[in-house]
Amino acid sequence: MPVRRCTTVRDCCLVMIAGLGVNRSRLLHIRYRFLFCALALVAILTLTQQRRNPRGAIASDGRGGSHRILQTTSKDPYESSPPKPPIHSNGLTYLLQTVSTTSTYFTDYPLPASEFGKMGKRLQVLRDWIEASQGLSHHVTPESENILRNQIDQTAFSMFPFLHNPSQPSFTSFSHMRKKIKPKSKGIVIPTGQKTFRYACHLIGNLRDALGSKLPIEIVYAGNADLPSSHRDFITGLGSDIAMVDVLQVFNDTPLDLQHGGWAIKTFAALGSQYEQVVVLDADAILLQAPETILDGHKGYQSTGALLFHDRLLWQGQFKERHKWWEQQLEHHTPSVALVKSRVYNEGYAEECDSGLVVLDKSRLPVLLGLIHSCWQNTKEVRDVWTYKMGYGDKESWWLGLELSGAEYTFEDHYGGMLGSMNPEKNKVCSFTIAHFDEQDDLLWYNGSLLKNKLRNATEFDIPTHYMLDGEWEKGATKQHMSCMKRGDFKETSQEEKEIVRKSIAKAKDLDAQIEQFTTLEG
Repeated sequence: MPVRRCTTVRDCCLVMIAGLGVNRSRLLHIRYRFLFCALALVAILTLTQQRRNPRGAIASDGRGGSHRILQTTSKDPYESSPPKPPIHSNGLTYLLQTVSTTSTYFTDYPLPASEFGKMGKRLQVLRDWIEASQGLSHHVTPESENILRNQIDQTAFSMFPFLHNPSQPSFTSFSHMRKKIKPKSKGIVIPTGQKTFRYACHLIGNLRDALGSKLPIEIVYAGNADLPSSHRDFITGLGSDIAMVDVLQVFNDTPLDLQHGGWAIKTFAALGSQYEQVVVLDADAILLQAPETILDGHKGYQSTGALLFHDRLLWQGQFKERHKWWEQQLEHHTPSVALVKSRVYNEGYAEECDSGLVVLDKSRLPVLLGLIHSCWQNTKEVRDVWTYKMGYGDKESWWLGLELSGAEYTFEDHYGGMLGSMNPEKNKVCSFTIAHFDEQDDLLWYNGSLLKNKLRNATEFDIPTHYMLDGEWEKGATKQHMSCMKRGDFKETSQEEKEIVRKSIAKAKDLDAQIEQFTTLEG
């Protein structure tokens, strides 16, 4: 059969459609418009590539298939060539019309709060547009580039109104948000308020004094009522490179209500941070390795740009409604490597993610868009009806946002372990904390603060002596009752690990004395 080289956007689209086996008439149905839009973008890139390299033209074999024609030439392939003219105006007009049509549909038919899966699909379309616009940036006029970028911004705003803050003219769009992220920057983000103020101070002592971390720190809060100026001044006085960020000045709080949102602030703290790579920490987290070791040495994180940590394997088969809902949202979704390996999703356990430490590289577009999905899950309307009813707080919103948006992510190899004291008679390790590990199965961090049990005794600190992983949990009746792990591999904490905790406790006690004096003066 004769081979036909495509020369227009329409031709290239039809060649690709034929290769995919999609009947052209079916594209009239709205569910296929997204596909046609994506093909149009690819077609633009194809025409650009043909003009730059005629040897790589896409062709049709006349039988519904397509392949690449390699045309021979005597010209040196590495010889520099003169600048190429902008893409033909007809092709660009078609692209802009396609994006505009789909954008209008997204705006006119907003998704209800229950449609997590469909929101992920729309974000994947937005990702295609952004990637295409980046590929075309050197081949279109500045005016056309601005039109396409504005269309993308308008679509993002219609889907996520919180991206536009009326009080911040410099932070009014998705494009502006990306530009405000400092390239190659790395930093720590700690959301806190008056209730967790003390633990945030302890964490800063753990990071700076016990671990020697030099990473800059952002303390994120939701307005003056959440963290008064006196508390903010105290924190910034703890050392250099500590900045305060009022999240209400970053995002439009009308659809968020972060002042009363509790856990919801965490995803927005990550998104609004100036750092490109963020280590988001709960105020009561304690690290046993400097966060730099994750950013610079964790292979899983470096591979995907997103590192999450597992919760405990508990309550198998007891949350059937949650699992049914997850399956509904993932019905038309190709599972990621992480989801395929998930024991929670595949074996019916209750909770997947311990979000006390989350690491994200926002320079990677799929990760950034996955984070935006997680933020959407934590908006007031969505969290009140779905996110916090189908899960415990923000926990599941992190992995679910990445998963549904098509981003790759890495989970730690083990589910949550136990770090505490050994009960030699019963061969158990017991405590009130959850332990997490690096890729060498060494302790990395734990949650619950330096206190033995922060809910029962505000002054009793604890130096853990043993830890266990891959065992069976015996959950305490309430958070005030100790939990244990049995039938797992247990080890004694190293002298180095004990010393890190000792230094952290010593600094915490010193800070407590300052906080007591500070609060007395406040009172």
